[in-house]
Amino acid sequence: MLVIHGAWLPGSGLAVWAEDTALPAQAPRRPGRAPRERPHPFAADPTALAAALDPAGPPPADPPPADLRTADPPPADLRTAGPPPAGPATAGPETTRSAATGRPPGAPGTTGPGTAEAGSVLLRLPTRAGSPVDSTELVRTAVAEPVRGSVTLAGWRAPALRYAPADALALLRATGDHVGVPGASLRHLAELAEFAADLVRRGRVLPGVAPSRPEDDDPGALAARAEPAFRPAGGPTRARRRPARTGAVTARAVWRPLLTGADAAWARSLALALPPAARAAGDLPPGAVVADALDALTDAAARAALTRTTPTRGGRPTGAVPAWLAALTGPAGEFTAEPGALAALRAELDDWQRDAAGGAVRASFRLVEPAADPIGDALTDPLGDVPAGARDLGEAVADQGGTLPDAARWRVEFGLQAADEPSLIVDAGQVWRSPHTVPALAGRLDSPQETLLAELGRASRLWPELDTALRTATPEALELDVEGAHRFLRDGAPVLHAAGFGVLVPSWWRRPSSRLGARLQARSRTAPGTVAAADGGLGLDALVDYRWEVALGDEPLTAEELAALAELKTPLVRLRGRWVELDPGRLAAGLRMLRSAGELTVADLLRLGLADADSDDTLPVLEVTADGALGELLSGQAERRLSPLDPPPTFTGTLRPYQRRGLAWLAFLQSLGLGGVLADDMGLGKTVQLLALIAGDPPTAGPTLLVCPMSLVGNWQREAARFAPTLRVHVHHGADRARRDGFAAVVHAADLVLTTYSVATRDAVELAGIDWHRLVVDEAQAIKNAATRQAEAVRSLPARHRVAVTGTPVENRLADLWSIMQFANPGLLGPAASFRKAYAEPIERHGDAEAAERLRRMTGPFVLRRLKTDSSIISDLPEKLEMEVLCNLTAEQASLYRAVVDDMLARIESSDGIERRGLVLSAMTRLKQVCNHPAQLLRDGSALAGRSGKLARLEEILDEVLAAGERALLFTQYAEFGGMLRGHLSARFGREVLFLHGGVGKADRDAMVTRFQSADGPPLFVLSLKAGGTGLTLTAANHVVHVDRWWNPAVEDQATDRAFRIGQRRRVQVRKFVCAGTVEEKVAAMIAEKRSLAASVVGSGEQWVTELSTERLRELFALEAGAVAE
Repeated sequence: MLVIHGAWLPGSGLAVWAEDTALPAQAPRRPGRAPRERPHPFAADPTALAAALDPAGPPPADPPPADLRTADPPPADLRTAGPPPAGPATAGPETTRSAATGRPPGAPGTTGPGTAEAGSVLLRLPTRAGSPVDSTELVRTAVAEPVRGSVTLAGWRAPALRYAPADALALLRATGDHVGVPGASLRHLAELAEFAADLVRRGRVLPGVAPSRPEDDDPGALAARAEPAFRPAGGPTRARRRPARTGAVTARAVWRPLLTGADAAWARSLALALPPAARAAGDLPPGAVVADALDALTDAAARAALTRTTPTRGGRPTGAVPAWLAALTGPAGEFTAEPGALAALRAELDDWQRDAAGGAVRASFRLVEPAADPIGDALTDPLGDVPAGARDLGEAVADQGGTLPDAARWRVEFGLQAADEPSLIVDAGQVWRSPHTVPALAGRLDSPQETLLAELGRASRLWPELDTALRTATPEALELDVEGAHRFLRDGAPVLHAAGFGVLVPSWWRRPSSRLGARLQARSRTAPGTVAAADGGLGLDALVDYRWEVALGDEPLTAEELAALAELKTPLVRLRGRWVELDPGRLAAGLRMLRSAGELTVADLLRLGLADADSDDTLPVLEVTADGALGELLSGQAERRLSPLDPPPTFTGTLRPYQRRGLAWLAFLQSLGLGGVLADDMGLGKTVQLLALIAGDPPTAGPTLLVCPMSLVGNWQREAARFAPTLRVHVHHGADRARRDGFAAVVHAADLVLTTYSVATRDAVELAGIDWHRLVVDEAQAIKNAATRQAEAVRSLPARHRVAVTGTPVENRLADLWSIMQFANPGLLGPAASFRKAYAEPIERHGDAEAAERLRRMTGPFVLRRLKTDSSIISDLPEKLEMEVLCNLTAEQASLYRAVVDDMLARIESSDGIERRGLVLSAMTRLKQVCNHPAQLLRDGSALAGRSGKLARLEEILDEVLAAGERALLFTQYAEFGGMLRGHLSARFGREVLFLHGGVGKADRDAMVTRFQSADGPPLFVLSLKAGGTGLTLTAANHVVHVDRWWNPAVEDQATDRAFRIGQRRRVQVRKFVCAGTVEEKVAAMIAEKRSLAASVVGSGEQWVTELSTERLRELFALEAGAVAE
């Protein structure tokens, strides 16, 4: 397996390299001091890397714009230069050829979607014990000995392919098509490439001039490039440069991103989240790397868009401006000009860039609608109760010479607005009449009148209709007719807002009630019933009858009323007391829909009802109604409308009311042949709901395959034995797991097959050969990266019913949700690229509420998420939820555990009295330390990640806690281990972690408590049991984790009560970690079995263990089968 990484090379493009699991993890040790750079021991060779980068096909090209409209039109003297002539300079990146092969990018024999140069790259990477540390995406199949030691940064040279920006753009936008697993750095740079392409699509770019070489502007850059990070395979080569004319200088024409408002915020977010590996080829800060990459990728995207247009033919350009315009479409962008002319051009372009970016104060534009006129509304309402009918409006307008009365005039009022505080607005009238009495903008500008005029002038280049208002010396507003108001709402307002101006439009403009919409009504051909309890299913291929209804908000319209509206020939009309938009294309679409009716399949109905079909010639689907089961699903409230379903008799537990509703919902989706995402809040019992569903399957249904992290396999096994003891459970895991015919035999003899994500990936072909009744993925965030082999392998498994179980359906990006929904209901959200364009980019970058609502409507029927804060759930829950969490040991932990037991048993054979009791207590302590983490026992300062089952489970729980914006207390009886946890968790989650132990003084202790209790305090607090178990109020936390056990219920309860006490307004979840098959689980079982004796038996801690016989100790301490994770 290859894990592919990207490192941005400022000034020269993208270096791509990969880790190869087939190569040894350790670098050969050499005597003496480590050199400045060493060969990376498990970096893939260029041939394997090129094969992994070869995509199935290039990404779909963005539709070529009619013209590349920039974010701000050019100054007047640049507009007169004419279009760029054709010639060599107009060849875009699609027509460049590889210097090595002479083939165009993407042709056979090249390395992926663009031209690449083979070589090596010097990377500064985390290093431990003389070898690079594996990336988090790298999964090795062989179990290696743990590597100990501190982590440092060291230089490693890895084989790499270098892509120029134009080719890097194509490669990054095809990241999902690569054979290997994309690492975090490559995925992040791909997000940057999509951002660059989006800026070009929206015209948020401006042309500029840059030096031909970076060192021309920055002499220090020459020294930085003297020893480049990338070294070509054939040695350094010097690019051939065309000599400039005598007295002329060479420069580059470039397209630069214009970052304002939400775009600027998104760029900052991309810089803050830049993975270190993306800048491992240098020492520049994240902001500088992102700025250089975004500049280069935006320039490449703009040239690609311009290449797809038809240029005007002409001769060789002369003069600075024509040469610059011609170079804007060329592959390299270089041109020559006289120094004076170039300096003047650069100065004018810099002014243009500054004007477009704006300053601390910006112009604002507020559209004011005509005042309500009851008499006028009655006369102009085409659907009102006037005798003349709908035609009277057009006749009334004609009678007035084709103009509307003054009461129908609209106004766009001007003002000045603080860019950093949009609520501070001063209207233009006050600016002109009293410029020195503008207290709201004090300190932000010195000349409000000049600023207002300059801002209005800048805005007029984007929306030329403003020129009318600027003909007056003191413009305050622009009067518009209804057509002009509609043009402002539809065209002017979005452009001005995107350019960073303040824009206020009436609230009704974006409401569904101000536009025509469609309602789809369907009726199934079977009598409605309680589908959740039915044996048969409706099926996606079943036929239903349907018809459309066209409505304006809540009011349906007839075909006659639509035709009347179409005859008005006006884009906005006040209808029944409110303004509505009348789009001819949508009116025609509404008429077509009213005339259509018939039958379609359930699958087609779902696509019609849930798909995003909102364009100029279609109507948005406002509502879909149906009878029976289908209606319950489409309502998005199926869980609440379905009758709660009782678990089958073979289920031995008791489900709470909300869990019975969840069971009904799962059975309901299954009856429809659809998948679902069970995304209940952590602690609400997702496991028991799934077990109740599986226990209710008929004997002929077939097996269920459940894929989960290794840390949860044992828990599923134990919970199944507890709640559904009649289920036949098989664990497909381990080196001796069944294969081929033997595998098929054991599967068909089981009701529930448990396996891990790593085994499912390795055995995907074998697993795909089984006709699974149901496929369940637990901790479904494990498949959130859709392009990974793990996610692809799991999605490829066939099953009649699919369920994804997760407490965090969206961890970081909406792409997580797409990947999980693609597993549950393939194709529902469309291709990944379409989903990104329609939903991810508008919601994540621009906070688009409409897109978020459309996405909620599409996914709502298939996602069940109940929160502990839901009033219907709170009444079902106890004030405190306590649960025991069983964890598996890793192979390293098991080895140490057996060694401690063997040593103790050998030594107590020849001891007695105090010495024997001391040996037993010492062994007990050491075993508990092993169960926590090997590093606690070894005390060698080694890294913690990946070596402890408890730590792995703790990280999974804290992922959900932090995703929900909640806080947790973590108790351990070992102060040393608490310190280790603090450092590891702080690095793992990038959050501050507090740590209270016996060595903390009173003042510092009080300060920690105050900080944790504050609204913006740290989310995690590690406490040693003795120091933090009593006397503190820590109600900011609603999660308590006992990482290790004290075996004194009173002491543990006191610690829990730090969060569960007066002042706590939320349910508290308490988890007590126990390692399965170890002394921890056995002691916990003894306490549970003899609860009434717990205080007397274990009230004094662990002293009672010392009184046990040697044979009894052997039984208590022995490591049971199934305790060890792979």
